[in-house]
Amino acid sequence: MRDFTLQAYKDLLIALQQSAYQFITFEQYCIAKQSNGALPPKVVILRHDVDLKAANSLATAQLEAELGIVASYYFRVVPQSNQPEIITQIAALGHEIGYHYEDMGIFNGNHVQAIAHFQQQLAYFRTYYPVKTICMHGNPTSKWDSKDLWKHADYKDYGIIGEPYYDIDFSQFFYLTDTGRCWDGYNVSVRDKVPLHQDNWNSRGLKFHSTYDIIKGIENGLLTKEGINQIMITTHPQRWTNSKKEWILEFIIQNLKNTIKYILSKRNK
Repeated sequence: MRDFTLQAYKDLLIALQQSAYQFITFEQYCIAKQSNGALPPKVVILRHDVDLKAANSLATAQLEAELGIVASYYFRVVPQSNQPEIITQIAALGHEIGYHYEDMGIFNGNHVQAIAHFQQQLAYFRTYYPVKTICMHGNPTSKWDSKDLWKHADYKDYGIIGEPYYDIDFSQFFYLTDTGRCWDGYNVSVRDKVPLHQDNWNSRGLKFHSTYDIIKGIENGLLTKEGINQIMITTHPQRWTNSKKEWILEFIIQNLKNTIKYILSKRNK
């Protein structure tokens, strides 16, 4: 079966549900963490980075809602992502909305302008949803790491209670991301990775290439055997489509991107 289709995504969600995982938003996790509240015994946080093709994110949001699942959607300021009607519809389905910030890159490292822009955009997204969490956008071609903004400010001062790269303990949470249009793309990823824990996961057999590899690992009990009770899954909805034309185009574009990111990752070492 073709990977990175809506059917493949649905199959993954159903496999997780059948293995007794419960889904919460990142906001719900942060609130529980702050109040020392109990989490479900087996929990998944679905994080969606809406980089491009916002309409694709509405399709995944509708699919999740049909399954009784909530997720967290992070939108950029660029028009390919920031589409008011779609943001409104996703929020109406019960999902969390957050800001996918990249202000340091937009202002070439000028943190004063970047902070001011962050505040403006946060206020904008709060007209759709009471945004409490944010997530950095990791542009591989930018010399600026979006998280560098927090060397000059504290996001908590703006009513933010969580940023995944600061507020998730990845020694407790298993991290899966479709960066590179596969699930083992950390070798070519410039920023979306947690290298301190990846080697440990790999050594335990927790290494998956395709969505159906993950499903197999769920169904054959590997995740249970390895004590994986907390998972954060990051997807980029532009990669998930039932359209053959879009699927082929995304396949070609992502392979080119992976080559560029691999070169950049080698230069950064």
